[in-house]
Amino acid sequence: MYRARLNGPDDFDGWRQAARTFALAGTAPADIVWQCGDADDLFATDEPPPPPEAAAFSVPRTFVELAETAILHRDPERFALLYALLIQSRDRPASLEDRADPLVRRVEGLAKAVRRDLHKMRAFVRFRELATPDGPRFVAWFEPEHHIVRANAGFFVRRFASMRWSILTPEISIHWDGETLSEGPGATCQDASGNDPVEQIWRGYYAAIFNPARLKIGAMLSEMPRKYWRNLPEAALIPELVAGAQAREAAMIATPPKPARPKITHHGNAATAWHALREEAMGCTRCPLHRDTTQTVFGEGPVDARLMFIGEQPGDQEDLAGRPFVGPAGRLFDQALEEAGIDRGRTYVTNAVKHFKHERRGKRRIHQTPETPDIQACRWWLTQELELIQPRIIVALGATAGRALLGKAVTINRLRGAPIALENKVQGWITVHPSYLLRVPDEARKVEERTRFVKELRDIGEQLKALA
Repeated sequence: MYRARLNGPDDFDGWRQAARTFALAGTAPADIVWQCGDADDLFATDEPPPPPEAAAFSVPRTFVELAETAILHRDPERFALLYALLIQSRDRPASLEDRADPLVRRVEGLAKAVRRDLHKMRAFVRFRELATPDGPRFVAWFEPEHHIVRANAGFFVRRFASMRWSILTPEISIHWDGETLSEGPGATCQDASGNDPVEQIWRGYYAAIFNPARLKIGAMLSEMPRKYWRNLPEAALIPELVAGAQAREAAMIATPPKPARPKITHHGNAATAWHALREEAMGCTRCPLHRDTTQTVFGEGPVDARLMFIGEQPGDQEDLAGRPFVGPAGRLFDQALEEAGIDRGRTYVTNAVKHFKHERRGKRRIHQTPETPDIQACRWWLTQELELIQPRIIVALGATAGRALLGKAVTINRLRGAPIALENKVQGWITVHPSYLLRVPDEARKVEERTRFVKELRDIGEQLKALA
């Protein structure tokens, strides 16, 4: 019996190194005792296993991603389960795709619970401002169900990079001073107490946006369990708001509708909101695509642009640069806009999906077409951009963008070349993505398609003038 000592309950690197050593030596899962800290097992030895029986091996990338998440679970059997799954994945790589496999299902269940806990921490951490000799510090208290604090630290560093903050939990505390992230021992809820005047503003905001017509108590408790309420300033209002929901709903029905919200005309306010939205998007983890990309690629352009272009997703160069349409397709797009008499500097350009979906082949990253879940995960960001920019004409470049704009699959050749009526008297247009023009193999046809694309842009420009 062998003993594997790990530095902590979330020590993935230590587990991976030990698991690799045991697997190469042919050690059976039942012959390993996994321990954290100084705990001992009388029947286990710290002696290394015998020399390897096999050469180095590889497992699917999906296993590594699954293990990195599942190991954060509080289940004491997680290390042994992951090692058993490692051996199974080494011998039968396709078994990871078998969702009916009992071992795969159990580990997937651990990972799902961890992902949910990661989300809860991001959603329910509330900072309170405390006065310190070095200036204000923002302190929050949270009780995670699993060992997620270190894994979640990067999100809060990105999200609150300019603040000095601390997040206290029963097992560990993390602290950010604006430059360095450090760890400390666990704390208590009283250590994070404070009377922050901003909480009153937050409670007023929550009460103002509460919509009794959409109240579903079961769904609310599922997404915001009662255990988190004591840490949320707005939670004190929930019983009262729920109790009065029926009366408020009746009052809403009896109240005549207000006129449609006018277009934002104050450039400064819209710009401030856009910058805040972009900064929030930089930490987006709504879908798995963020795991293997450089950064979120948000839209760019003036916030009062009357013309918006929606592409598919950032490519390799866009992912590295952090800007949309700067690669080969972007350069072709710029040339076509210039020929059509449209100033790109006066348009807003974005993508339906904000992260680069790809597969690795050696050192290269090969583009993959986004699927419906990718589009749906990014729909929230696109909707916010549309709300802020409020363009008069929206052009979808390619089928992915068309699906994001219209909410259904589109056939480009059937819809291109004519305006589509959208809500609030906005015009929609569907055309090809500039990358399509780069892929046309026949030179004569490539010239023909490019000419047609420029003509469509010119027609869109004329329509925009007519709407002035």
